[in-house]
Amino acid sequence: MSRTRTAVFAALALVAGATGTALSTVPANAAAAAIPCTVDYTVQNQWDTGFTGAVTVTNNGTAKSSWNLKWSYAGNQKISSGWNAKITQSGSSVSVTNESYNGTLATGGSASFGFQASYSGTNAVPATFTLDGVTCNVDDGSSGGGDNGGGGNSGGGTAARVDNPYAGAKVYVNPEWSAKAAAEPGGSRVSSQPTGVWLDRIAAINGVNGGMGLRAHLDAALAQKGSSQEVVQLVIYDLPGRDCAALASNGELGPTEIDKYKTQFIDPIAAILADSKYASLRIVTTIEIDSLPNLVTNTGSSATATANCNTMLANGNYVKGVGYALHKLGAIPNVYNYLDAGHHGWLGWDTNFGPAATLFKQAATSEGATVNDVTGFITNTANYSALKENNFTVNDTVNGTSVRQSKWIDWNRYVDELSYAQAFRNQLVSVGFNSGIGMLIDTSRNGWGGSARPTAPGPTTSVDAYVDGGRYDRRIHAGNWCNQAGAGLGERPQASPASGIDAYVWMKPPGESDGSSTAIANDEGKGFDRMCDPTYTGNVRNGNNMSGALPNAPLAGHWFSAQFQQLMQNAYPPLS
Repeated sequence: MSRTRTAVFAALALVAGATGTALSTVPANAAAAAIPCTVDYTVQNQWDTGFTGAVTVTNNGTAKSSWNLKWSYAGNQKISSGWNAKITQSGSSVSVTNESYNGTLATGGSASFGFQASYSGTNAVPATFTLDGVTCNVDDGSSGGGDNGGGGNSGGGTAARVDNPYAGAKVYVNPEWSAKAAAEPGGSRVSSQPTGVWLDRIAAINGVNGGMGLRAHLDAALAQKGSSQEVVQLVIYDLPGRDCAALASNGELGPTEIDKYKTQFIDPIAAILADSKYASLRIVTTIEIDSLPNLVTNTGSSATATANCNTMLANGNYVKGVGYALHKLGAIPNVYNYLDAGHHGWLGWDTNFGPAATLFKQAATSEGATVNDVTGFITNTANYSALKENNFTVNDTVNGTSVRQSKWIDWNRYVDELSYAQAFRNQLVSVGFNSGIGMLIDTSRNGWGGSARPTAPGPTTSVDAYVDGGRYDRRIHAGNWCNQAGAGLGERPQASPASGIDAYVWMKPPGESDGSSTAIANDEGKGFDRMCDPTYTGNVRNGNNMSGALPNAPLAGHWFSAQFQQLMQNAYPPLS
């Protein structure tokens, strides 16, 4: 129940730097039925020149099929972006209308949205709000459990811990990615799919270039959640010396900056995720893509070793960083940690398979972490390995010769991601991980459909003809990883699709580049990797083959329209 105040309306100024502060004015002795609408306006994060806000409007009158909320600022606040509503501003006047999916407001029903804005001087809360022209009073949020940043557990209480967070749950649709996808011709066919939110640098926690930060995404997830269960997928990706064998995905932290990683990256993320406001969400964290697998394959004196990877092996900061992240995030009851496990074309060989599981166990028991902090593992993140090759198996022979001797398989034990993920799960359990761990497979770009998709096994004239003629994965080499030509969207995200698999996910948002085709100056710490250059003739890690990359690609993580169009064209299952 809301506390009552004697003032009918009051303009409350927010102290600069405060977070989680809500405007609170309710008329004295007014029955709820007499209040036509209530508004909870919350400043979540505030810095010298800007802030993020969250607004919940509750309709206490007749049910509505659409709505329009208005307010005016007393200062120079200027909204630059928003989510879960259409927001316009003229001078000091702000007008907010519903999206297509949240226009219905039943009696007692609520809608929530968020925004990012700039300001200077003071940041006073608006004094008056109107819903469809009717003046509202403002709920102080005390019924949600006190002053904890916007009204307590607005998502419906603490989420019970479950074995598979995806089971029976919706998955968060990132409105920023969704808008980009929907803006593409034909993109509305997939723009409602859930994708991962990448926290790939310290600045991403609060939002980059006017974009949504972590709290904004979590607030948007609460708005999408309603009375259902909701999964939010985060990619935690900023280790010191990150991705030591690939320049395109290098990060901002140097090899020795482990303390900065802990205190300026992991600790702030953990503090936000631990906010009781978000306790009703199931938060999936994908921990540090690519880094630990690099220690297995690209170190020592092997032909694929790099000096950077040997440095990270020697200083131990990959292991320490992963352990610290698992420990800090695993302490939060509604967080589910999934550790990166490469893909079958990386760790599927006998020489890599067992050592990788052992290394992952070492990381998962370092820096205070235990195997109980690991819900499972994810394979094929941001990669292209086919989910299931149906035209051959690893046990096939051609004229007495094993298909493992083909150039494509090259003695690997696995020919696709599903068989690899299921087998690697067993290996992980054998080295001490809990028997209930589940696997995720990123199917965002491994569909390999379109006219080039084989419909039958290849000819039996040789093992190479048999495998190459039948394989769905049309890459030149399984080591090619950057903006691959011919790729398509894979299986749509779904829970519990196969034994031992918690979900198929789109952790890599389709349409976001893997790296630039040419060198591009940037302040994101991202270098130019020749594997993203379509003219590159290769190195030992891809058998000295062509890179297979698309031309004219932007920096990693930036929108790549031509790739998105190709992914839709070659989707498998096909898009309707």
